[in-house]
Amino acid sequence: MRTISAKANEVERRWWLIDAADQVLGRVATKAANLLRGKEKAIFTPHCDTGDFVVVINASKVRLTGKKETDKKYMSFSGYVGGHKSESVKARRARRPELLIENAVKGMVPHTRLGRNQITKLKVYAGAEHPHIAQGPVNVGKVR
Repeated sequence: MRTISAKANEVERRWWLIDAADQVLGRVATKAANLLRGKEKAIFTPHCDTGDFVVVINASKVRLTGKKETDKKYMSFSGYVGGHKSESVKARRARRPELLIENAVKGMVPHTRLGRNQITKLKVYAGAEHPHIAQGPVNVGKVR
């Protein structure tokens, strides 16, 4: 048998829908990252974008375990003096809840040009409505 190496322009892309309401953040992010990379396909090729589009809804209702809601901090540094910013999960959820899932998934894809291309196929929305109904996304169901 010969090994088949997939090409990005030959991959059939599907649309998936993940409802993050009352689901653990890490498990939702893992499922989304695997679908984005195409790891659940038989033609998965590590150096090629074989992944699908993923729509995550109800990002504001995602659940964190333990005391992460108050204890976990997101930090950023602009590079300038006094440019350190810190924010808790609770504050980030109030400001922009989509960032919780986007940042978790971003850490799970490759930190290369390929990963930056794959992350563009992730669409995250705070509420239950999304504009991708015409693409007919298939519901993933409850993430284990």
